[in-house]
Amino acid sequence: MKETISYIPHENRILIHIPVKFKKRNGKKEIILPEGYQAHDTSDPKSSDSLIIALARAHRWKDLMESGRFTSIVELASALNMDLSLVGRILRLSLLSPTIIEAIIRGDEPSGLSLRTLTAQIPINWEEQKEKFGF
Repeated sequence: MKETISYIPHENRILIHIPVKFKKRNGKKEIILPEGYQAHDTSDPKSSDSLIIALARAHRWKDLMESGRFTSIVELASALNMDLSLVGRILRLSLLSPTIIEAIIRGDEPSGLSLRTLTAQIPINWEEQKEKFGF
């Protein structure tokens, strides 16, 4: 769908219609522009997104465990001075499909997808993950 411009003579105004979609991200509404449009405000980089940070932590912590630096989640949580259950939930993100991880990094995750939803229960099968989380 393309933008339209209309003049309304009896109201002496111009009406511009640009088709956009809305998406929830971290509890805030985000405007998704149609293809071909570019946003000019880049003050809120996607790299600060909590999902991306959690994914980075999950893979870093997984690497620390696999390298033998920490022998258990209990030991890792203690070294991080974090709650054991939180560390376990974040570590589960390392089981996500590469397709899902790439979509999250691009900012193409489904509307309303949250860290809580992702860490609640992750199917092992990647196709089941895509279906469950709406990818």
